[in-house]
Amino acid sequence: MAHPTSVEERYDLITRSLQEVLGGDSIKAILTEGRTPKCYWGTAPTGRPHIGYFVPLTKIADFLRADVEVTILLADVHAFLDNLKAPLELVEHRTKYYEFVLRAVFESLSIPVDKLRFVQGSSYQLTREYNMDNYRLCATVTEHDAKKAGAEVVKQVESPLLSGLLYPGLQALDEQYLDCDFQFGGVDQRKIFTFAELYLPRLGYRKRAHLMNSMVPGLQGTKMSSSDPNSKIDFLDPPNVVRQKIKKAFCEPGNIAENGVLAFIKTVLIPISKVRLERLQAEKEGGAQSDGKKSFTLEGAPEGTVFSVPRGEQYGGPTHYQNYEDLEAAFAKEEIHPGDLKQAVTNAIVELLDPIQKAFQENEEWKKITDLAYPPEVKEVKKKKEKVYHPPPPGKGKNATAAPSTEGNGTAAQPKAAPAANTEMSAPPS
Repeated sequence: MAHPTSVEERYDLITRSLQEVLGGDSIKAILTEGRTPKCYWGTAPTGRPHIGYFVPLTKIADFLRADVEVTILLADVHAFLDNLKAPLELVEHRTKYYEFVLRAVFESLSIPVDKLRFVQGSSYQLTREYNMDNYRLCATVTEHDAKKAGAEVVKQVESPLLSGLLYPGLQALDEQYLDCDFQFGGVDQRKIFTFAELYLPRLGYRKRAHLMNSMVPGLQGTKMSSSDPNSKIDFLDPPNVVRQKIKKAFCEPGNIAENGVLAFIKTVLIPISKVRLERLQAEKEGGAQSDGKKSFTLEGAPEGTVFSVPRGEQYGGPTHYQNYEDLEAAFAKEEIHPGDLKQAVTNAIVELLDPIQKAFQENEEWKKITDLAYPPEVKEVKKKKEKVYHPPPPGKGKNATAAPSTEGNGTAAQPKAAPAANTEMSAPPS
């Protein structure tokens, strides 16, 4: 696919592979007017980012190819407000860590970072104007609406803090203060997006469009979470750890409904593979030079292949697929063994992470920030309660001696007389 120029081509590139688009007509109108659309994507620097981030970052590559101006919000204030997931003293370090990771990922995907704008939330969220708008919003929004908006994003606890109710309103205001035309995020953000569409106009601000991608299941088939190390792969996990985690991943033969391995192929590997093929095609047509990286295929794969699965010759040799649908259908029919699929995914992930990990090893500042942002947990060792010896009072205790005699002072107690022996039997009761 050559660099898009028409309105339809650019719009298709902006919206392809998304789960849902709200307000797409406003984006089309901007493109028709000849203006450059502006987008913002935000991430709260809490837990360590994982390879699920490839999903939004690959989509951001589409935005940039469609000449969209992209702002990446490093939402440090949001990170603190979200039920105190990130202690305040760590937020600043984690914000820097996230920027290091995101820049390295963009560079590994050959996305020019000079077209991106990184903004730290606290740089404008602590201003007088922003806080006055926040107060105006608080005077308009009901507790019910604020709680409902954050239900899928803000951590739900038995006794929620007020900070969780502020979270959706701040994210809505970010659209105005970052001057965007549309906000991009996961489908789990939908309630916050519709909240923003409802309340921003009530403050006199325009309604923005919202683009949502699908969520990536974790390796066990459930949600991928930064707080669950077994559900995700960290960007800095070495190859042996990647292999161990993929080996343990849930991948039942024929099961396509709850399969984190298949989901990762669909949402990350094949989209990246398509982008690489498009770059190679553009290079052949005299367009921009590609990075020379092939899609996730094996030698001898037919032209147009986006994913290959290795397989021993005794089992028919490797298989090649030009789209995800064919791959999924083959797995459902059990034509692909889970072990072969896991090997293909492991090889692809190791290849994706290699340039990121090399960048980490070559950057001493990044290493220092990592230690500051995510210090090792210190487990509190419970000390055994020390027994303190308290001597018994005089005359007490198992080793106590008999009390000394006080005879001669006129006050000694006289010993009790022993009872006389009864030589007669008691008369029987009458």
